[in-house]
Parts: sequence; C-alpha cells; structure tokens
Amino acid sequence: MRGDDGRSGSLFSYVDLEARVPKHHPLRVIRGIVDDGLGELSGTFAEIYSDQGRPSIPPERLLRALLLQALYGLRSERQMMERLDFDLLFRWFVGLGIDDRVWHPTVYAKNRDRLFEGVVAERFLAAILAHPKVKPLLSREHFSVDGTLIEAWASVKSFQPKDQDDSTGDDDPPSGGRNAERDFHGERRSNATHASTTDPDARLFRKGRGKEARLAYMGHLLTENRNGLIVDVRTTRAHGNAETLAAVDMLAARPCRPGMTVGADKGYDTADFVMEVRDLGITPHVAQNAYDTGKARRRSAIDGRTIRHAGYAASQRARKRIEECFGWIKAGAGGRKARHRGLDRVGWQVTLTAAAYNLVRLPKLLAAAP
Repeated sequence: MRGDDGRSGSLFSYVDLEARVPKHHPLRVIRGIVDDGLGELSGTFAEIYSDQGRPSIPPERLLRALLLQALYGLRSERQMMERLDFDLLFRWFVGLGIDDRVWHPTVYAKNRDRLFEGVVAERFLAAILAHPKVKPLLSREHFSVDGTLIEAWASVKSFQPKDQDDSTGDDDPPSGGRNAERDFHGERRSNATHASTTDPDARLFRKGRGKEARLAYMGHLLTENRNGLIVDVRTTRAHGNAETLAAVDMLAARPCRPGMTVGADKGYDTADFVMEVRDLGITPHVAQNAYDTGKARRRSAIDGRTIRHAGYAASQRARKRIEECFGWIKAGAGGRKARHRGLDRVGWQVTLTAAAYNLVRLPKLLAAAP
C-alpha cells in the first residue's frame, strides 16, 4: 500500500528543520517545483501501488532522495542513505522529520521494479517542464539535439560469443578466479557474434576513430535554445544510426510550429536525416560536413539556402550549450557510467538525471526572469 507523504512537523522535537534551512537556499526553489511536479504524478503512483497491505515508504520521498543523489553526485544509494542520516538539509528536502529513521538502502531494490514499470521519470520531466514558472522559460520553436555514450555496467570480459557452450562437464573453477586474465589480441569481436553475459542490452561501440570500443548505451537529448533546458530524452542501444533515429523520434513528438529549427553537429549531416526533418516541417540547422582532400570528397546535405540566414549562425552558437548538459550529467551527477543494467533501467536513470539538470538551472533562471 502506498505510504502517506505528509510531513510530521516538529511537534515532539526542539529542532525545526524548516528554520534550519536558509531562506535563500537554492533547494527551496527546487523543492517547491519538485513538490508540484510530484503532485501531478499522484494518479500515476495510485496506479502502480496497491490499496491493501502495510503502508510503504512514500514514492515521493524515494524520488526526492534520488534527485538529491544526482544533485550532489553521490556514488551509490548506500552513500545517499548515510548522508540522509546526518544531514538536516537532506532530511528537510526528502520530507523526513528530525526523529524519523532513515530507511535501509535495500528499499530501492524492492521498489525499483515498481517505479521502473511505470513511466514515472518521463512524466516527472514533463511535469517540471509544464510548471507555470518553468513554461515561460522554454522556447517552442528553436531546439538543439545531440547524443553521447553512456558506459554500461558490464566488463568487456563479459563480451562472449553468443554460441559459446558453457557445459564443459568440468566442475573445477577456471584458473585465475572470476576475473581471470584475458588476451583479446587478434580476436575478432562484433555485436553480431558476441553479447555481454552481464548486460545483454549493452553494445560494443566506439564514438570515433582512434577511440577504444566499450560496452555502452547512447543517451540523446533535445534542448530548447532560449535557456538550454532539456525538453526530451531518449536512451537507445549504441549503433551507428542511433543518434539520427532518436533525434527524428524526439522532433516528431513535438507539436509542429511555423519557423521551427533544430541545430546539430556534423554527425547529423546526412541526406536521410535532413530529408526526414524537413518532412516534419522543421528547418535543419546542421553543421556542414563537407571536405575535398583530393583523394576523397564529400558534399554536405545542407546547402546555401539554409546557411545564408542569420538564424543558422544563431542555432550553431546555441547548439553548443547542449554539451553543458552532458558535462553536468556525466561529471556532476555521476552519469558517465550506468548504475543499472538493461535498456529500460538505464533509460529511467538518464531521464531522471536530465530532470535534475533542469532543476539545478531553475533557481538562477527564475531569479533573473522578469
């Protein structure tokens, strides 16, 4: 049964958490918007929680704690519970009283499947963007798109042949233990013939020439160009066309408006992507990827009719701000490597972290708003 998110106050305590938090602390603005967003998700929580049994830990508190984990870059849920036990600011944000016991870290293992089954992260991000204070900050016509690799929680040693037969009949453990030495020199491996035994959804992929191949997923962001806030997120398996396919999917989900543009880097300068974006009624402001070395020549799918306008140069300047989103998600929120296994769970983590990035930006943006 879903627990109640009501605050107990300071009836039996001499410590008032509300008085301990400074009036101008950024988390006050963030908590107000988070509470409003979680209020919009009350119907969703009612669908995934039963009406019978003992009251659970309120899902609102579980999500507030996960947001704190992203906001403060905590490495694990165990470290987050440890911080929640002694940090008054964390207790105030989550909704725990000064005398309330902190729940055990394994509570997330029991509630994660329930939260992951519903589209909680996606609806929470949508609720934040639809907030009356946030909506005026967003541009509805000009966007930027990009993708990045997210390292999977799986070792390259787990990338084994798909038809490998483990029934050798030998009960003795392999020499070297579980993490034995492995020589990959001269061995040909591909996603067609190999798969990770730890995370089958992860794919071996490298971002560019000269870089090592890793088991990874791909995270894709769509940002608006006015303030650089994230308006849509996708997480896919890593492959060569993942960025363009996810970008078209995100753009197709936006309501079409006259004059819509999307900025992107050279990786999106393909004839198929430019054609599909134009079919959606959106002008592709993609960086040109054209060269002529004498031995090789490539023509850009973006012609002079697009690049001659001042809006193209403005989109090219604004699109670089999407790298700030990836930088904070990877370095600040610890999203460089997935904490979960499986496409759905990794996607849930990326979406919630993207919502946390928007929340980090809001105190300054709202303070500067007229």
